[in-house]
Amino acid sequence: MKKTVFLIGLVCVLFVSKSSAQDYSRSIGLRGGYPTALTGKFFTKENVALEGMLSGYRGGFEFTGLYEIHANAFDVPYLSWYYGPGFHIGAYNDRYDNYYYRNRDGDGFILGIDFILGIEYTITDIPFVIGVDFKPGFDFAPGFWFNPGAGVSLRFYF
Repeated sequence: MKKTVFLIGLVCVLFVSKSSAQDYSRSIGLRGGYPTALTGKFFTKENVALEGMLSGYRGGFEFTGLYEIHANAFDVPYLSWYYGPGFHIGAYNDRYDNYYYRNRDGDGFILGIDFILGIEYTITDIPFVIGVDFKPGFDFAPGFWFNPGAGVSLRFYF
């Protein structure tokens, strides 16, 4: 009987510990920096997430999709680093700043690849995640262009 009670207690403690240490599964919020965007993240596995960003881009819009691998950072609870590849696609209108983007005149589309490296902290007292990342992007269409991106994100998790 004592062994049974002990095993049940042990299973309950492990279950409670696991649930309180779990990261969030979905989040939505804002990213400030380049690009400034609405952002959402969805975990498909414990350490794999898909993140989407929707931002304004040169008088148009851009959608970025990222595949991120997460891991604990510095053995600090609720602190994780992440990295991964992605892509972006969008439409633009260059008429608002022809001098700066003089190699791209008129309207068009944009297509390219992205990479992300960041660190984020899950605030357990309130349902928010704050993160900092470096997200370089490379445009391939309509021409080659390098975008060194970085930002700070604040997302509500649920």
